[in-house]
Amino acid sequence: MHEYGSRGVAAIAVLMALTETREEEVKKKAEFAKLGVKTAAVDLGGEFIGSVKKFIERAIVAAKREGVIKETHSDVGAVAGAAREALSQVSPKAIGFNVGGKIGIARYKDHLSVAVFFGIGLLHLDEVAIGLGHRAVP
Repeated sequence: MHEYGSRGVAAIAVLMALTETREEEVKKKAEFAKLGVKTAAVDLGGEFIGSVKKFIERAIVAAKREGVIKETHSDVGAVAGAAREALSQVSPKAIGFNVGGKIGIARYKDHLSVAVFFGIGLLHLDEVAIGLGHRAVP
């Protein structure tokens, strides 16, 4: 079995965030599970500033639901922190606009990554942004 470090887990989180359909998401999740990587993804959308808290909460709920994390303070905090980091990286482009996209979460042993991939609404012109956060979890 392949061993994944920070970069590998981060790449998998990005791939999960890039899935376009629920079917593709389920397929990727199964592929990564065979490799020992736990994953989750959740679609998101809304006005960026007012939705940051909701986005972080949805990442935590998805990670718990899919078995990526346990109901421990350190696991929940790791997802929240990595999600917040990923969102902060897209915020310069997203402030004041609506966003739509997906959060991808991946964990392998003590590596946990959260990636966000958003389209940012500006009339009929969309900007695109991606952000990534990583945490080490015991």
